[in-house]
Amino acid sequence: MSKKFNIYTKTGDDGTSGLIGGTRVKKFDIRLDSYGTVDELNSWIGIIKTGISEQDITELLVKTQKNLFVIGSHLATDDEKSDLKKQLPCDFKVTEQLENEIDRMQNILPPLEHFILPGGSVYAGYTHVARTVCRRAERKIVELNEHVGIDKNIIIFINRLSDYLFVLARYINYNESISETFWIAEKS
Repeated sequence: MSKKFNIYTKTGDDGTSGLIGGTRVKKFDIRLDSYGTVDELNSWIGIIKTGISEQDITELLVKTQKNLFVIGSHLATDDEKSDLKKQLPCDFKVTEQLENEIDRMQNILPPLEHFILPGGSVYAGYTHVARTVCRRAERKIVELNEHVGIDKNIIIFINRLSDYLFVLARYINYNESISETFWIAEKS
């Protein structure tokens, strides 16, 4: 029998939120900003997943979402409760899978000779948005790392994920025969 989970608790009505482990912090705390941005990224990946027809890619996106959920839990856990973090192992083998998938798609895509403007198909556009959210998550996590120790594998995973999302956006446009828009500096 499962315990009933209340959606609203009213404990945050004072502008604070509870970390895993019980410590209360202000809702603008860098820790909350970090895991909130990871949650936002996870939501964007959920949207992207709905527009992908290649099973290998959707499976990797689901693994990535699961990993992001665990990373969010790590970021939300009070540092004095590190035993809780050990109960939520991060699977960083998915980082290598992201690298392998980047390489696979890069072998198919035309070489990148210019910067590209985000866009193309709707799902490529969503993927570019996810990439920028991923970069913001990375900045927040690196900032948090200045205050508390963050597993460096989390930073590596998030960094690689943004690379993957960039290449995935290109791959989506390529598969839909949508030309990329190059940014080339205009001469005055």
